[in-house]
Amino acid sequence: MTPFDWTIVGAYLLGMILLSVFLGKDQTSKDDYYVGGRSLSWWAIGISTMATQTSAISFISKPAFVALKPGGGLTWLQFELALPLAVIVLMAVMVPFFRRLELVSVYEYLEMRFNAATRYLVSAVFLVSRGLAAGVIIYTTAIMMSVSLETPLWLMIILIGVVTIIYDTIGGMKAVVYSDVIQMVMLLGGIALCIALAIEEVGSVWKIFEILPAERLRAIDPGTGLGDGSTTPFWGVLIGGFFLYISYYGTDQSQVQRGLSTDTIESTKKSLFFNGLARFPLTALYMLLGIAVFAVYQQSPDLQALVTVDNPDYLVPHYIIAHVPTGLKAVLIAAILAAAMSSVDSTLNSLSAVTMQDFVPDALSSGERSLFIGKVVTVIWGVLITAFAFLAPLIQGTIIEVVNKIGSAFYGPIAAAFLVGILSKRANATGIFWGISVGVAVNVSLWLAGLWLGHEIIYWMWWNMLGTVLTAGITLLMSYTAPAPSPEQLSAYTLSLADIRQSEKGWGKYYLILAVYFVVMLGLLVGVSIYAGA
Repeated sequence: MTPFDWTIVGAYLLGMILLSVFLGKDQTSKDDYYVGGRSLSWWAIGISTMATQTSAISFISKPAFVALKPGGGLTWLQFELALPLAVIVLMAVMVPFFRRLELVSVYEYLEMRFNAATRYLVSAVFLVSRGLAAGVIIYTTAIMMSVSLETPLWLMIILIGVVTIIYDTIGGMKAVVYSDVIQMVMLLGGIALCIALAIEEVGSVWKIFEILPAERLRAIDPGTGLGDGSTTPFWGVLIGGFFLYISYYGTDQSQVQRGLSTDTIESTKKSLFFNGLARFPLTALYMLLGIAVFAVYQQSPDLQALVTVDNPDYLVPHYIIAHVPTGLKAVLIAAILAAAMSSVDSTLNSLSAVTMQDFVPDALSSGERSLFIGKVVTVIWGVLITAFAFLAPLIQGTIIEVVNKIGSAFYGPIAAAFLVGILSKRANATGIFWGISVGVAVNVSLWLAGLWLGHEIIYWMWWNMLGTVLTAGITLLMSYTAPAPSPEQLSAYTLSLADIRQSEKGWGKYYLILAVYFVVMLGLLVGVSIYAGA
């Protein structure tokens, strides 16, 4: 890295902070801070939501999966198939409904519909799992950045943590959303630049595909994930992913909070529709990046000496260091930073929002002091997740897998709690207690049994479906052992099929587009697999 490169990276970081100062100057309330005064446009919310899905780990690991990881290739595209179908449920049933209730924390709904204990339990699961995940993102990104910038790891952890804390604390949700928009532009530019430079170095677009082994062009893994040992099983990814996306986009505060920040309910739906269409092309760009950089790798003894199948995640960072010119190198480093901060900033703001709304006493979380206290809580959470990034190396060998599996153990039961609450007028607090307990217990038992046997009984994404179905069934069954909720309570916090039909008039064409899009994506992946001879 030359002084010129450092100047570009420094200018980007300073720009993020100045933007937050500008966007945060008119804040007067907690609603301004956490939900942008409910005035943000659908396109900004849609881009910001997608940016959150695209961490620096994605920038680095997805191309590495295509290029070098054992068993890798284009099968990663399968993970996008279920999203358009899940978005139909999210648009018709869940997120706009929460927007109509004008929530700040989505978990407030669980107390409105069931009781405070359910709300606190799910909120606590979110705080622990998301706090750990944010620390992992900072740590993993810092590793890659320290390699790329040839700087100490501790310095990169502090740099990422401190800059994110500053602009998130000052600017709140508006800074999160509009900085994410800028960061997404940076990210797309970085991916396109990497691809273009790699293609130029190799010689042509066709040549990069010729170099990639045919088995890595296979886009469909026909496995089920039900005891067959597949690590990317089509049916497990499709069905489990459908329930995972419903829970993640519909009940995870880090995602739902944006839907609560739009100017209208229609804007909330449009932002979800945008995500249902846009994520597949973005993932396809990552796949193309992996194919292009692998072609350079095959022709570069220097890269082959530095990157092996034992450390494939270093492929993109080492490619940037060794093969990208000065100036452009800084742009790509800034793009990786953008990807990291677009994930951490939203998580930080949502951790603060849930803490304030669900756990801080009303005397402190409302009134004139609430804005100041909310910013203090944001700083505290920022320090905590940065500190955890320093501790992550102690357990790094298992932490990412553990965080993902904890999420899947709880995502299904949590999704069921919200869906049953919205759609069933008989479900009550007794039923949901037993439903969540059984759903989580079964998922955790499957996890522990897999550890004991040395292999997974069923692929972990199936847990999302199993947890949802079990929790919903047990909830409805056990609800008949206690009195039904009062009609007055149900009228505000449930939806009937007639309500859904009425509210969805005019949106049918959007749902048809999403369904057709799913068929087109599936056909494309099948076609690529046939072309590859798989």
